[in-house]
Amino acid sequence: MALSGLSGYARVILTDTSKAAVLRGALQSDCLKCRDGAKRYLLSEDVVKLQDFQHRKLAVAHQVAGSKGYYFDMVNQKMEKNELILKDELKLLLHLCQSAEDVIIARNAIYRYHEENRNMAFGDFRFGPLFMRLCYELGLEELAATTLMDSTLKGFFSDSTSFNIAIDMLFNKGCYESGLDVVGKMKSHGVPFNKDTFTLAIATCYKLNTSKSYHVCLAVLEEGQTKGSLIPRHAYCFATALALKQNDAERAQTIFSQIMCIDSRLCQNLKVLLLAVSGSMKDAIYVLTTALVSKTPVFVKKPEFSQEVVNVLRKKSANGLWEGSVEQVVRRLDDAGQITEQTLDDFLCHTPLGKKRPLGIMEQERKTSRRTFRPLQSTLLSE
Repeated sequence: MALSGLSGYARVILTDTSKAAVLRGALQSDCLKCRDGAKRYLLSEDVVKLQDFQHRKLAVAHQVAGSKGYYFDMVNQKMEKNELILKDELKLLLHLCQSAEDVIIARNAIYRYHEENRNMAFGDFRFGPLFMRLCYELGLEELAATTLMDSTLKGFFSDSTSFNIAIDMLFNKGCYESGLDVVGKMKSHGVPFNKDTFTLAIATCYKLNTSKSYHVCLAVLEEGQTKGSLIPRHAYCFATALALKQNDAERAQTIFSQIMCIDSRLCQNLKVLLLAVSGSMKDAIYVLTTALVSKTPVFVKKPEFSQEVVNVLRKKSANGLWEGSVEQVVRRLDDAGQITEQTLDDFLCHTPLGKKRPLGIMEQERKTSRRTFRPLQSTLLSE
């Protein structure tokens, strides 16, 4: 097969991936299960889109003609001959990668492609998120970070999604210093921070818990606020927790006061912790009592408080005027099952649910069939 035929065939298999047989195979494959180490803590599936990427890979594997090695050999030959790497060829190559060795070859092709297309038109296909999702699937966070940090590829990773996925990978593996380096590279390359970036950057600072990371956290917050950027509640919670870890209770209170809605379990725990640290025992007891007697419907989970937070409150109230009241409300909460062994860190480091799709209110109100345009006699006949 001529090399020129590769890009044309790639274009077909990368656009037509909706065949029923392919999707059935994808749903039954173990490839759709996240590998060990590919658990997301701070980015939702809406952002990482790992399952969508794996579905596409399976579709490509089902539809491509010939062996995987054939296409890798052809790309290697093109690089040896210094021939042009086409967009569809690189796209196909990335979808065929199954191992770290495959990714190394694909990365070499990326370098060649970027060298030939530095001045690509705005709005063209972005390979950055695709490469990062591949690294996410295979657990190659170090390779992802090294590639992202390489100055020779400046402009290739021009989107915030690529950086966010890389930081999330590094966060999950505990590589917080590297994650902070990626944040710095993102800023130096002029890639704008979005709401996910603020959460990831401040969460990384929180995990490092050093005076340097605290300074970076405050700088990121200040710059985002100055520019009028959307800073999520989750990011403010991480910043509040870090300020408390750094024994800066006053700044922690200032940061927490900027959260508009504090009804969440995480915010309520932070509120009690702030009150305990500041010695406001009466207010802390009021928050706990309110949670205990709240008129929450039986099918809605009642507010929970971390044993860790409760222990801090107990310690601060020990041998004081409010010790008895604290012990009484804590005992009642414990009896009601509203005290959990989960730590504040567990509350902070969770995977967001992502966007919720509407339940189809318009479908419920539909009175005619979409197929026959006749009135529906019963909701049971609704298509």
